[in-house]
Amino acid sequence: MIIFLVILSILILVHELGHYLWAKYLRIRVEKFSLGFGPKLLSKKIGETEYMLCAIPFGGFIKMAGDSYEDARGKSDEFLSRSPGQRAGVIFAGPFFNYVLAFLCLWMVFYLGYPRTTTTIGELIAKMPAEAAHLKAGDKILEVDGVSVKYWEDLTKIIRSKKGKTLSLKFMRGEEKLETTLTPEFKEAETLFGKKIEVSLIGIRPSTDYVLVRYGFWTALGKGAQNLFDMTKMTILAIFYIILGTMSFRESMTGPLGIFFITSGAAKMGFSAVLHVIGILSMSLAIFNLLPLPILDGGHIFFAGLEKLRKKPLRQKTEEVINNIGLSFLIILAVFIFCNDLIRYGYWDKFLALFTK
Repeated sequence: MIIFLVILSILILVHELGHYLWAKYLRIRVEKFSLGFGPKLLSKKIGETEYMLCAIPFGGFIKMAGDSYEDARGKSDEFLSRSPGQRAGVIFAGPFFNYVLAFLCLWMVFYLGYPRTTTTIGELIAKMPAEAAHLKAGDKILEVDGVSVKYWEDLTKIIRSKKGKTLSLKFMRGEEKLETTLTPEFKEAETLFGKKIEVSLIGIRPSTDYVLVRYGFWTALGKGAQNLFDMTKMTILAIFYIILGTMSFRESMTGPLGIFFITSGAAKMGFSAVLHVIGILSMSLAIFNLLPLPILDGGHIFFAGLEKLRKKPLRQKTEEVINNIGLSFLIILAVFIFCNDLIRYGYWDKFLALFTK
């Protein structure tokens, strides 16, 4: 729980820090900087800004002078007194800082040690080629058709590339080096994006064994950047396929409960794995916040862009109605994701059992 709250606080702090620093750079007065919502636990005013720690840790905010029509007085240091471009810059800075954090975390992951699953077999699937070839759980595959393999990802790539061909496997069983042959089977599988494809499988699942793979400082920078690019591309494609309906929204999304289990599992694998989770979550938070939905940063940027094109802002009442619709949608979405996590992790059945006994 502590790891979960620390990670959540880091993500929120960095996001709000982005808004805060860009606002200060533009000389917009920041009245409040809060980590969390609800009752104040700690509060200290430094200069023109009150810094607060609040009781509910799931969020945070900054309060800028004149950031609502009710508070705006037309002063030069107010948010709404600035141009649409400057306001969009302040809003964009939050997701941008999350993205920078994601890059820094992934850079450090590859420098400190990236966890990769070994080729040790954890489980055999019944009535598949690996079982027929007398492979066993605990066997560590060393070579496929003379090609050395060290990591599970490399192993699966080679197997899937040898469509319909008999494979020669060399593996270690205890201290003994053995060899066997088998022919992969074709099975229909779904890609991450819901597309059905045929793949070659031999019927093995990985163990929990992993090794930390380290890179030099500058090589790690390149690896981190590439990893961030790949995950960004995958996340954007996933959102696109969810909108099209070809990818399951229910299976793709998780909320605080799911994040709690993910961070708890990462904590058991060490600091590098925790950094990796922070990087993924920070990137996901940046992309989600930039979606052009009311209430989210992307929605506010959209309104600023619309104002730039129209040469005037939307009517206050119109913007309030759109924001209220957006807020209602996000509340429904949050409830759905939370209930889905309850079902996914088995808590929904336990909850219902309280009323059926």
